[in-house]
Amino acid sequence: MSRAFDAADAWHFAAGTHTRLWEVMGAHPDEDSVIFRVWAPNASSVSVISDRNGWDPDVHLLDGDPTGVWHGTFEGFEVGDQYKYWITSADGVHRVAKADPYGRAAQLAPETASIIAAPEHEWGDREWMAGRGVRNRYDAPISTYEVHLGSWRFEPGGYTAVARQLADYCVDVGFTHVELLPIMEHPFYGSWGYQTTGYFAPTARYGRPEDVMELVDILHRAGVGVILDWVPSHFPTDEASLGYFDGTHLYEHADPRQGFHPDWKSFVFNYGRPEVRSFLLSSAHFWLDRFHADGLRVDAVASMLYLDYSRADGEWIANEHGGNENLEAVAFLQELNSSIYATFPDAMMVAEESTAWPGVTNPADTGGLGFGFKWDMGWMHDTLEYLSNDPIHRRWHHDRITFRSVYQSAENYVLPLSHDEVVHGKGSLLRKMPGERWQRFANLRLLLGYQWTVPGKKLLFMGGEFGAPDEWNHEAELPWAVLGEHEHAGVQGWVRRLNELYVELGALHRVDRDPSGFRWIVGDDREQSVLAYLRSADGDDPVLVVMNNTPESRHGYGLGAPAGTWQLLANSDDEGYGGSGTSAPVRPVCDGEAAHGFDASITLDLPPLAILIYRLAEAAVADTIDATD
Repeated sequence: MSRAFDAADAWHFAAGTHTRLWEVMGAHPDEDSVIFRVWAPNASSVSVISDRNGWDPDVHLLDGDPTGVWHGTFEGFEVGDQYKYWITSADGVHRVAKADPYGRAAQLAPETASIIAAPEHEWGDREWMAGRGVRNRYDAPISTYEVHLGSWRFEPGGYTAVARQLADYCVDVGFTHVELLPIMEHPFYGSWGYQTTGYFAPTARYGRPEDVMELVDILHRAGVGVILDWVPSHFPTDEASLGYFDGTHLYEHADPRQGFHPDWKSFVFNYGRPEVRSFLLSSAHFWLDRFHADGLRVDAVASMLYLDYSRADGEWIANEHGGNENLEAVAFLQELNSSIYATFPDAMMVAEESTAWPGVTNPADTGGLGFGFKWDMGWMHDTLEYLSNDPIHRRWHHDRITFRSVYQSAENYVLPLSHDEVVHGKGSLLRKMPGERWQRFANLRLLLGYQWTVPGKKLLFMGGEFGAPDEWNHEAELPWAVLGEHEHAGVQGWVRRLNELYVELGALHRVDRDPSGFRWIVGDDREQSVLAYLRSADGDDPVLVVMNNTPESRHGYGLGAPAGTWQLLANSDDEGYGGSGTSAPVRPVCDGEAAHGFDASITLDLPPLAILIYRLAEAAVADTIDATD
């Protein structure tokens, strides 16, 4: 049942602070009638056209009010009916049929009508919701599996059928969260959801809104969190969408230097308009409130922050201070994050921000943007560039793999190997790796082992966990059949083991942003391309990681470490993971001469193109681990 659009709603809408507009805007069934409300302040008339009235614009006329909201209550409509708004501009010249910006469901593309919906669900995830704050914290082991629902598996049954398999799979391989490429309605399937039209409507491609609720519920009951990709940076120019909504540039800037994005050929939201901010704030809150999402990953934040993003001189307008910062977008993002965390303190907000903008994950009230986490795009680029080089040349690119430690404590980072790295001719992660077949798989295991053991939460796009041979194609399901091959199954087993250790070992996840949690032991051996580092956290056993980035075994490799007996937890070169089976010391004792700032040293045999993970099983003496040494 709908409620009235009262004075408080009008005030917050006009102030840009309304966070629950879905309760009053859109189409709301109310006993034997439906209440329609839409914002079109510059229209001369608005009516509801529908399959119920033969799409006749003269039958169900709405009334306007001083807030610019048009409204009407009509009998004869019911849940499931298709509708649009017929909008006539102030001069009477521009007439257009628009989908409902606040519509809760939509027709299956390429059709564009909204559908009257009042989705409800009997939730069974109370235990998850009560305890999810612990799972989403900065010191939690967050291992995210990024998924495009349309191409993960071709599974009859849509959202709910995929959810059951996805939940079982995540539990099996050990992912703690899934991140779904945008499931909001979008007209062009090839946009993967990033050209959004339905900011309050799940895409009809995989089922009904109720099915999305069931999907989230299934994953939650399995102990898996759900993060949704969300796109407040731009929207498509399709006629039925938000653009030129009431005969004016209502949601977007009128000047194309501000309102049109050259990269995506789409409109840019006008963050300076309060009603637009209320629209976007409400959309964000909607998915966390009505669909129990555990967080949002905000797409293309850099494009919002910079007025000159992807624009040449003369193609952008400076801010009031003459700079390139989009001050209105900054204020919107701060309000967004502050309002989300005030309402959902146990959720997470994640920024895909590709520049060095300062304080992305610092609190908004201290000048930061207020996000919980930020994707570390620099780590991704540097690491992939380093490992894509033939091992014989890696000595010349050593700084690529070590540079990240200079800034890794600046933000709360997520380390992403996302969909963007395996499309548009970039090849799969496996194809990026150099060498013969065995070397490509070994290098992929190196990449994943490095990702899982350095500071930062983890994100891996589907298929990367078993070494998909080819780049992602959204028109085809993942090549699951390759898991019948030992090497591919081995990569999956390696990721499963990494996830086990990541959860088990507090040193690998508890102090990602604290400089004391990471220490280079060997960071300068460019000639042999060996890396060694220590992860530590108070109350947890230290973890030693040694990485041999060449196909040559290293016998008797010495390095400093805390004194005592170390236990080998994982060797990426094990035959079970598809490796050569070259052994490494299982319980080496660190009792040699002082080295690398430690009172003792250890000698190890390093398998080729392998990463070794050790835990201090029995400390010989108290050994100070000083990250400043």
